[in-house]
Amino acid sequence: MSEAQQTTHFGEREVPLEEKQGLVNDVFHKVADRYDLMNDLMSGGMHRVWKDAFVANLAPPRAGKRPFEVLDMAGGTGDIAQRIKNASHGYAKVTVSDINTDMLRVGAERAKSWRYQDGVEFVEANAEELPFENNRFDAYTISFGMRNVPQIDKALREAYRVLKRGGRLMVMEFSEVDVPVLDKIYDLFSEHVIPPIGGVVTGDEQPYQYLIESIRKFPKPKQFCTMIEDAGFSRVTHTPLSGNIAAVHSGWKLR
Repeated sequence: MSEAQQTTHFGEREVPLEEKQGLVNDVFHKVADRYDLMNDLMSGGMHRVWKDAFVANLAPPRAGKRPFEVLDMAGGTGDIAQRIKNASHGYAKVTVSDINTDMLRVGAERAKSWRYQDGVEFVEANAEELPFENNRFDAYTISFGMRNVPQIDKALREAYRVLKRGGRLMVMEFSEVDVPVLDKIYDLFSEHVIPPIGGVVTGDEQPYQYLIESIRKFPKPKQFCTMIEDAGFSRVTHTPLSGNIAAVHSGWKLR
């Protein structure tokens, strides 16, 4: 079946594969300027704790014989990149890449006030077709962005391609709550609270309805681990956060 004939999900809707990226782009054009504020409201500020833990797990070095290069994919607003720069005391070089120009605009503007501004680059790119050479990066990070990629398997293969041997993939994504009672509370909050909050803050509920639906469509942890392994990664792990509301998946390029 050709790509033009394939379909995929956009939230609860089934859409032609070739149309999904444009629909996702439209969502993030609408929310870019209030994206981090909405993350605070949707997670009760927990996304900041999760991102701190994510970068602590990455443990970027503070010195070395050569630059430690990170590709932060779907990292438009720069919150992960800033944490990596701070954690490495400015040593790491971070390429912030996103397919959405508005998200990149927000990130580039914020970066002007960072303590460590050197060694940060903002690049518009599609996760499925990266414009970077083979074996370039020491780490590939993506935080709450993988579920918006139309063809996740292609993005994972591209991550493997651009990583050096010994490089690490780290994916943080919303997951499947596995704590009794909390799962029911989380579902009710997601369905009935988050979209209305989005409507108040941004003037449009629909993007947040999509974001909630996209979480439900993302592969379950075991399935996603298998997808990472199929892309060539080794030592794949899944680490739940806050009752598996979110999770960090990690893999290494060892071949």
